[in-house]
Amino acid sequence: MKLTRTMIAAFGATAIAAPAFAGSLQPAPAEPMIQAPAPVAMSMGRDWTGGYAGLQLGYADVDAGTLADGTRLTGDDVIGGLTQGYDWQFGNFVAGVGADADIADLSIGGGISTLERVYRLKARAGYSFGDGLLYATAGGAGADIDGFGYNTGYFVGAGYEHMVTNNISLGGEVLYHEFDNIGDTTLDVEATTFQIRANYRF
Repeated sequence: MKLTRTMIAAFGATAIAAPAFAGSLQPAPAEPMIQAPAPVAMSMGRDWTGGYAGLQLGYADVDAGTLADGTRLTGDDVIGGLTQGYDWQFGNFVAGVGADADIADLSIGGGISTLERVYRLKARAGYSFGDGLLYATAGGAGADIDGFGYNTGYFVGAGYEHMVTNNISLGGEVLYHEFDNIGDTTLDVEATTFQIRANYRF
């Protein structure tokens, strides 16, 4: 009798445990696979390395001081000419050298003198973002001033250039010039130019 009770108890325990064992035989549900996003290619933007040549046109404002009789030697007019140069790009940093030659017929002091030509040897450095280039520039300048001969000085300024096609860029530039003791006098000339530029890049 005792044996029979033991067998019944064992059978009951097996029956209760069977569903648990049966359930454990089912494979665990697979975790959904999460795919990492595809890497995005980093674009460095346009490569500005190379030469260029173009045209520029704008406005010049000149102040050559005051004569002993109180006459103000000032004037403003259109100025424009040719530009060329070469740039090198290092990451997003761009550095370059260039040269400008402008012609003008800018009357100073009501006809006392005339600014005829301006020349520049330039260095520039800037930051490239996509098709745009924002830069600062400085260098040496020369000016032919009627009655005062050829004079040398310096300039500083800033500009922006934007590529509109694979080879053509448009931009603007503002420059401040200073020429001291023009024509062996004590007169100093200050000139500010605002010019729009169009370049063909090789």
